[in-house]
Amino acid sequence: MGNTSKKFPDPCVMGDESIMAPKKHGTSNVPVQENLRWKCDRETADRICNFNRHYAEYSGYFLKTPFTTDAKKMGEGEQITFYDSNTGKPLFIAPVGRSMSDFLAESKAHGWPSFRDDEVVWENVRCLSNGEAVSVDGTHLGHNLPDRKGSRYCINLVSVAGNPVSEEE
Repeated sequence: MGNTSKKFPDPCVMGDESIMAPKKHGTSNVPVQENLRWKCDRETADRICNFNRHYAEYSGYFLKTPFTTDAKKMGEGEQITFYDSNTGKPLFIAPVGRSMSDFLAESKAHGWPSFRDDEVVWENVRCLSNGEAVSVDGTHLGHNLPDRKGSRYCINLVSVAGNPVSEEE
């Protein structure tokens, strides 16, 4: 298959394979939270987040949840923060630099929520050299599949349907 190792352009923060080393619960120290947002299935989320490196929820899964209905109800300029389904840390904030309808249209066209560089919380997200997008705590998120506009992070909704756990939330 050849060498698939690469470095993605800034502001993408590259991570080391050690992030995904085995831990207490697959690649994470903890299982996914109870009561994920948008009625995401916990068993599916746990399998994809913690015991998987290559596979995804099925294309269009997010369209079968209340996510798009909730997003369409948001006012102009409002954003959604997407939290790690294991740790509750913020991973993505969208939309940034585009409308909610543009964010949803791009996501629908690709089959998964699709984020751009400005929508990534780089403090908590890394991209591995094979394109896998992961949290700094070992949650499998999805993949960076660049297009002519730049990096595009196709992310499993079940991986970012967590609830915030930080004190400031």
